[in-house]
Amino acid sequence: MAKQYSPQARKKPAIALDYGKIPPQALDLEEAVLGAIMLEKDAILSVLDILEANSFYKEAHQEIYATARQLSTEEKPIDLLTMTEELRRQDKLEAVGGAVYIAQLTSRVGSAAHLEYHARIVAQKYIQRELIRVSSDIQERAFDESSDVDDLLDYSERELLNIAEGHIKKETVKINSLLKTAIEQIEEAGKRDDSLSGVPSGFSRLDRLTSGWQKSDLIILAGRPSMGKTAFVLSMARNMAVDHNRPVAFFSLEMSSIQLVNRLIIGETQLPSDKIRTGRLENYEWEQLEYKIKDLEKAPIYVDDTPALSIFEFRAKSRRLKQKFDIQAVVIDYLQLMTGSKDSGSREQEVSHISRSLKAIAKELDIPIIALSQLNRSVEMRSGNKRPQLSDLRESGAIEQDADLVIFIHRPEYYGLDVDEDGNSLKGVAEIIVAKHRNGATDDVQLKFVREFAKFVDLDDNLAMVEDDESGNAQATFASKMNQQEERISNDDLGQHNGFDPPPF
Repeated sequence: MAKQYSPQARKKPAIALDYGKIPPQALDLEEAVLGAIMLEKDAILSVLDILEANSFYKEAHQEIYATARQLSTEEKPIDLLTMTEELRRQDKLEAVGGAVYIAQLTSRVGSAAHLEYHARIVAQKYIQRELIRVSSDIQERAFDESSDVDDLLDYSERELLNIAEGHIKKETVKINSLLKTAIEQIEEAGKRDDSLSGVPSGFSRLDRLTSGWQKSDLIILAGRPSMGKTAFVLSMARNMAVDHNRPVAFFSLEMSSIQLVNRLIIGETQLPSDKIRTGRLENYEWEQLEYKIKDLEKAPIYVDDTPALSIFEFRAKSRRLKQKFDIQAVVIDYLQLMTGSKDSGSREQEVSHISRSLKAIAKELDIPIIALSQLNRSVEMRSGNKRPQLSDLRESGAIEQDADLVIFIHRPEYYGLDVDEDGNSLKGVAEIIVAKHRNGATDDVQLKFVREFAKFVDLDDNLAMVEDDESGNAQATFASKMNQQEERISNDDLGQHNGFDPPPF
């Protein structure tokens, strides 16, 4: 006898089979948002910064919201009648469901009281869909054996950053909280002996002019080749890290990290560069080197010499350095060696993109970014003192526009100008020309360029190392002081000494 099945046994299971996944969506809230926009005057203003047309999942809803934004732009009322008429005029009314569907949307909600809350949920669902789309695309590209891994990493980071930048916006803040923060910063600045509100460069006259490098500022340091741009930022990075204990990141696109460190060693130890390169040092010079580099060993300087660094790699590395080491400033040597988006078009557009991105990163990380830049050859063809101008910035006018400060390095001695108009010597003098200062005054600052050690110091700085070097007795002076120190120790109670303290110079 055949087995009998009851009607209940023939029913489908309560849980449906899993045939796939549905993209994140909130159609009921999409309808509520569109209905609320048409219910109350100016309701759309509360969601314009939250939603774009493609934030909606349903295509009909995208068309309706796009039309609402258009009406708002044209300062026309947004209600059931104007929406229906505008969609009919665009020949889209039937495509979105007809006048009946538009009318039904307004019956979904009673008011626009919860419009912003509903809009944020719709936006969150869109972000989830975008993340799914991007991750699926990345996965597909990753399975493609012909894909270049570096290009894939670049693409992945760019797409994810586009999602974040496009949909995570800062809230508007009432001025009273901003005033409180500003007053606190002013009070903190007043407590400091140096009265600097930013990161000190270590050059007193320049710091008085700028009050230090300010947070979120993009500082462009420009000059012709051989003006000493790298020497200047190396001296500055050393001052920040050694003298003021401020963590600094140095991105060197032109020189290797070892070359960079060798230049720091030369400037710090005042030893001839040829001896550093060949390693042919006298005993007292080895002692001088070992003593002098102790401060550098402890300095919070982080060097990255990745060649042809892309703006996306730079952003990612800077974020990690800020998170891990709390860097207070970033130096880039130099801007024109960076690469931007591959679809930027011309080189000028690419540099413009890099410049805008650097300013955005400075704001995001709330630190100053000091980027070196080349100048075009028009400086060399100029008669007279050949002082650089803002129009000399190479490859893009956007650099001048995006920068908060534009500073030029000019050494008259390089062009054979040994005295100024007043007859003062210009030997070893470097002019630091602050040509643009968005939040302060512009002026010129003179520094001393010590060619032998490729470093900059204050013009009136009477450091023993500079004077000794000019007289040709730097190494002899160090050896003499070391001998004096040893002799002093030998005459002291040797039982209290395990060694000798290096002389304080």
